[in-house]
Amino acid sequence: MAGTKVVIVDDSPFSIAFIKGILVRNGLEVVGEAGTLEEVKQVIKETKPQLVTMDMTLPGTDGLECTRAIHEIDRNIKVIVISSMMDDEIVKEAKENKVSAYVQKPIDEEELMTAVNRVMSSEELFRFLSSEYIKIFKEALLDGTNKLTKSLIQYKDEHICSQEFQSEGLAVIVGIIGKFSGRMLIDVKMETAYKLTASIMKREASGIDEVLAVLGEFTNIVSGNACSIINRMNKAYGLRVAPPTIMHGESIHITAPAYTTTNILADSDFGEILLNIGFQRGDDQWM
Repeated sequence: MAGTKVVIVDDSPFSIAFIKGILVRNGLEVVGEAGTLEEVKQVIKETKPQLVTMDMTLPGTDGLECTRAIHEIDRNIKVIVISSMMDDEIVKEAKENKVSAYVQKPIDEEELMTAVNRVMSSEELFRFLSSEYIKIFKEALLDGTNKLTKSLIQYKDEHICSQEFQSEGLAVIVGIIGKFSGRMLIDVKMETAYKLTASIMKREASGIDEVLAVLGEFTNIVSGNACSIINRMNKAYGLRVAPPTIMHGESIHITAPAYTTTNILADSDFGEILLNIGFQRGDDQWM
């Protein structure tokens, strides 16, 4: 990851020089050093790095407290712990504190750079996914509706959704797994669901069970097609869809996941269709 801006946190001049030599040889830019909690806060604010290497034992503090302080400033900064101490409990605590990778001293150059490349390439992949997935899922819904019903939809509203919202009557949720996890949801009124089913089946629906089956498969097709497009852009995503979960009734509330999603509202010949989609950063660098 040439050009990545890095801050080294360590109270040992030898360790700082050794780590800096590895990073610089491999094309990274070391923009600062720190050995205490206050120095960490100051250098992070001043240099705005993308990556921090973190010692676990520091005067008056520790690597986890410093990591929390870094993420209070910018939660997107990646932290790789470099420490002589490494056991299951320490690694567990590091994961819980959003550490991206853990390398044990004495430092092996190849091991450190593998961790750096894995962490930073993951971030680049997520940034690209974040910039592309909404339009891909919108196109998949448009294309799926067109092919199955020979009609078009028109998008009319799009906004960030970070809170619970009430279903219009029928909601189909598809979980997405892979390098990054997420979910796609389609929500419609029951009247719209019946009309959409009739158009797809070329006859009136035989009952609620058929409507649920058709809307479940419709949502599965849309999400699967969108994920296939993303996988073709970069096979590292490895996205897969889980079987759909279908809910219907008068008082269904859709809970907000721990990550931000986007609500996209479309007009169709059958009524309004709500598409909700979002992804979260993964933690697969520990795998």
